Amino acid sequence: MSGDSPLPEGVDASSFKIAIAAARFNERLVGPLLARVRARLSRSGVRERNIEVVRVPGSNELPVAARLLVDRRKPDAIIALGVIVRGGTIHFELIATAATSGLMDVALSSRVPVINGVIVAENAAQARARCTGKIDRGAEFADAAVSMAALRRRLSR
Repeated sequence: MSGDSPLPEGVDASSFKIAIAAARFNERLVGPLLARVRARLSRSGVRERNIEVVRVPGSNELPVAARLLVDRRKPDAIIALGVIVRGGTIHFELIATAATSGLMDVALSSRVPVINGVIVAENAAQARARCTGKIDRGAEFADAAVSMAALRRRLSR
């Protein structure tokens, strides 16, 4: 991931409904990432009552949670959060690919933006840097959700 993320747009997000699906696997990393997402959504004007968080076992379950949120809650955008760290096998690649494909499928089939906030790292140090380091990936995911929610509303009129 680059450090050259776009600046947040000046969007009135006070009426947006944002859903977050967050994995419980690697909680020591996902927890701070979730906190950063929530903090940025709040600073962007999204009301606390318009933020729904559901927790799932791991990143592989994020696409199903995203689909359930779309069907049940009708959010303006969804943020999926997880952390996958390379192990001794290709399992991490399989889960990362499945989660990414599943999240994109939900976004395209539902026309609700789904922000892929799944951190895929080579090792624990790299994962920590991406979840709790000086570059705020949680804020980037929140900004992307607000931007895409605004775009969806503007183009859906």
